[in-house]
Amino acid sequence: CLSFFFQCDNAKGLKAFYDAIKYGPNHLMVFGGVCATVTSIIAESLKGWNLVQLSFAATTPELADKKKYPYFFRTVPSDNAVNPAILKLLKYYQWKRVGTLTQDVQRFSEVRNDLTGVLYGEDIEISDTESFSNDPCTSVKKLKGNDVRIILGQFDEEMAVKVFCCAYDEEMYGSKYQWIIPGWYENLWWESWINSSQCLSKNLLAAMEGYIGVDFEPLSTKMLKTISGRTPQQYEKEYNAKRADGQSSKFHGYAYDGIWVIAKTLQRAMKYLNATNKHQKIEDFNYTNHKLGKIFLDAMNETNFFGVTGQVVFRNGERMGTIKFTQFQERKEVKVGEYNAVADTLEIINNSIRFQGLEPPKDKTIIQEELRKISLPLYSILSALTILGMIMASAFLFFNIKNRNQKLIKMSSPYMNNLIILGGMLSYASIFLFGLDGSFVSKKTFETLCTVRTWILTVGYTTAFGAMFAKTWRVHAIFKNVKMKKKIIKDQKLLVIVGGMLLIDLCILICWQVVDPLRRTVEKYNMEPDPAGRDISIRPILEHCENTHMTIWLGIVYAYKGLLMLFGCFLAWETRNVSIPALNDSKYIGMSVYNVGIMCIIGAAVSFLTRDQPNVQFCIVALVIIFCSTITLCLVFVPKLITLRTNPDAATQNRRFQFTQNQKKEDSKTSTSVTSVNQASTSRLEGLQSENHRLRMKITELDKDLEEVTMQLQDTPEKTTYIKQNHYQDLNDILSIRNFTDNKDGEKAILKNHLDQNPPAQWGTTDPSRTSKDPIEDINSPEHIQRRLSLQLPILHHAYLPSIGGVDASCASPCVSPSASPRHRHVPSSFRVMVSGL
Repeated sequence: CLSFFFQCDNAKGLKAFYDAIKYGPNHLMVFGGVCATVTSIIAESLKGWNLVQLSFAATTPELADKKKYPYFFRTVPSDNAVNPAILKLLKYYQWKRVGTLTQDVQRFSEVRNDLTGVLYGEDIEISDTESFSNDPCTSVKKLKGNDVRIILGQFDEEMAVKVFCCAYDEEMYGSKYQWIIPGWYENLWWESWINSSQCLSKNLLAAMEGYIGVDFEPLSTKMLKTISGRTPQQYEKEYNAKRADGQSSKFHGYAYDGIWVIAKTLQRAMKYLNATNKHQKIEDFNYTNHKLGKIFLDAMNETNFFGVTGQVVFRNGERMGTIKFTQFQERKEVKVGEYNAVADTLEIINNSIRFQGLEPPKDKTIIQEELRKISLPLYSILSALTILGMIMASAFLFFNIKNRNQKLIKMSSPYMNNLIILGGMLSYASIFLFGLDGSFVSKKTFETLCTVRTWILTVGYTTAFGAMFAKTWRVHAIFKNVKMKKKIIKDQKLLVIVGGMLLIDLCILICWQVVDPLRRTVEKYNMEPDPAGRDISIRPILEHCENTHMTIWLGIVYAYKGLLMLFGCFLAWETRNVSIPALNDSKYIGMSVYNVGIMCIIGAAVSFLTRDQPNVQFCIVALVIIFCSTITLCLVFVPKLITLRTNPDAATQNRRFQFTQNQKKEDSKTSTSVTSVNQASTSRLEGLQSENHRLRMKITELDKDLEEVTMQLQDTPEKTTYIKQNHYQDLNDILSIRNFTDNKDGEKAILKNHLDQNPPAQWGTTDPSRTSKDPIEDINSPEHIQRRLSLQLPILHHAYLPSIGGVDASCASPCVSPSASPRHRHVPSSFRVMVSGL
């Protein structure tokens, strides 16, 4: 009744089949078909003979096409039967992203295509599909490039060796990767092909470790009696006993169940015929009896029993069998689970699957974005230093306000000092804002802080240095511009100057905010391995405050601040010789500008180079601000604090004054009086007094020389008082005494009276008493007149010095103080005296 075919040769197989049909008895069914090529040809032609074919070893997916092979059945699951099992495994471990690697063979390509259809719509992505003919390394490399972690392979044993060698070279093995390949390879399959590859055995085994094989279950593991009355274990024992040393086939259980399928099919057909038509029997079947052929076909589809291979059920001619999962562990395959296609259930044996890592591999590189934030201990330390700096600034502010009426503090412009302190405290405050990032504030708040901290630091810088430079400009205006008219430079004008500098800052900042405001941007860096060893990758991200034209705006701000620093350096250099310490801060300004400039340049460069290290960047920025603010405040206020406690009067006096004790007292009183009127007038008066003293000392020396010459002239026989009229005009041009308000006209009157009492003699006249000519008769010659004039001019000048604070005409010694003369008149300090032509 049955025809058995096990030929794999196409010609021989087909010839045997046709000979059996032609010369043999009528066959009810065809049992067999192992090789796919012969089986497919026979199965396609069975429709013409009404013969049902049952195969126990043909697993090719091509035979699942019921339109082409409507009379074909098989007790062995198809190669495609593993795909639902793979789907269940993927869902079990929540793998939703896979890649396929397929050998260019029809059998494997069909399985891959069916797998694509199974995964489609199941929320599982096939991220990459690669195929190869002989060299799989290129495909393996592409899979790695596409970050495929779960690889579904379809290839034979020979190609499997090459695949795992390439995987070892590409480091696609271990805890981050999972290979799922066919499980029907022979035992120790790699040993047969290791020599054909260039891979070392230990490397190959390292790459193979942990792969999962998927194949049908040759025998059921359930301890239940089958339709034959034996359990699968009893059957296997009896089978092994009968085959003795013969070669075992994994299809023997399916062949055994196949016989039972045919028997049960014929039994159901006979029952059907007995129930419906008592006159027709199965022996009446022939190749043209389509009715009986249809009965056999329907009876085959109704098959359902428990066999040695599990539950035997057909669905569209395909066996709904059991799929097993094995894992390669320590050079051997270990069963780790099975899939029941009938119940659509997956059972994983407890603790049998061993993954290389602490957990199953991820289906892709899990990228966990991690914000690079500022360390809380670092922020706390720098905040503490900042608070100390603000306390110091507050102490300076208290000192400045408390001693604002002290002469030393008043001459140094206490209002400007307050602005310097305010600017320093604003700079300190910006440090707190620079340390706040996404770990402390929200994204919206961080974007607001980007603008606020820029404004605070910019305004603080300009306030501090603007006030410092404004003070220096006033000193420069008083001492360096000698042609400047008497004019009071009050603090209000300095405030206007500082306000102008701040106005420029505000214009720049407002334009910046309106045209191209600062935004929160996130910079992503290269992925890094997880420090805890988890199968994830850390992608560091860093928040920045940036805009479209960041370079342009920073260039404008830096250029303006640089010009401000250069202006300060210029003023410090110009006023370096002003010898009143309370007024002249040029030395400390120079030191401050130098330190701030160097630190800002170094800080900006290092901050740019460490922009990917927020802790280092914040530390550098904070230390630069703290250093610059602290050094500036200390250079401005510490010298004043020391001087005020040690010698407060010395700082307000000119270092060049070398007066006698009485003159020092007088100048001190004058200076104190003027200071109370106006600080700027006091400073200018101090300089004029110094110059006046130097000139008076010079005059005293000339007086001494004049007395010596006069004593020598007393031995001359005759004297003359004749001076040409135009020589008196020359005298007026030589001596110029200006800017006297009360005594100006009186002094001119004294000069006029003197000329009236001593009228000038006409050039060339002769004294009538002189009748004889002696050796000095030419005393009125131009040479003698010029000589006498050079002696008399200092005498005349000496006579007028008391009116301008000079020495008395009766002073006989240059060592006597001018103030000792009773004719000495003290000139009010409000008069400005300029002596020229001496």
